Amino acid sequence: MQKVFVTGISTEVGKTVASAIITEALEADYWKPVQAGELENTDSHKVAGLISNTKTIIHKSAYELTSPMSPHAAAEVDGVQIDITKIVEPNTENNLVIEGAGGLLVPLSSDDTILDIIMPDYKVIVVSRHYLGSINHSLLTINWLKQKGYEVSVLFSGDPNPHTENIILHKTGVPLIGRIEEESSFNKEVIKGYADKFRNILQTL
Repeated sequence: MQKVFVTGISTEVGKTVASAIITEALEADYWKPVQAGELENTDSHKVAGLISNTKTIIHKSAYELTSPMSPHAAAEVDGVQIDITKIVEPNTENNLVIEGAGGLLVPLSSDDTILDIIMPDYKVIVVSRHYLGSINHSLLTINWLKQKGYEVSVLFSGDPNPHTENIILHKTGVPLIGRIEEESSFNKEVIKGYADKFRNILQTL
């Protein structure tokens, strides 16, 4: 059984699309531990609408917060405090894809960050998207995870940038899953195409 945690180098880099692709490729269950904002169209809803297989179970988030903000701030708005001891991995015998919120060190509370809910047995896929500063953000994220002992891979999102990609791969030495192109839209068919493309490498992580 594989447990794959999907994080990003920043917000809005394509984690949810990547999570849908990985979920479809592995016919895995999906879990978003902390959802902040968009409660009528959560990342769980989005993934459910993008996958085609009938094996996946979408597990309920431990926290569903009303404001599209950093989880610690969104929790304060809602009058709650995120307690990571209550973020309990769902019980399943299937593969499991876990999607983080924002980047690796996004705070969940005054004490804890997203990093604190990444368990030692999780394999981590970092979604990297090209923008000014993305090399620095990618290297910081990947190298921090490596220093903590995680098995890390990278998945590029958006238009290709060979200079950026090559330096990230060279300086980190992590495996490359591939790249999700700048598609005009993402639907079940597109997600399935990427799932078929990435399945072999995902199964051997």
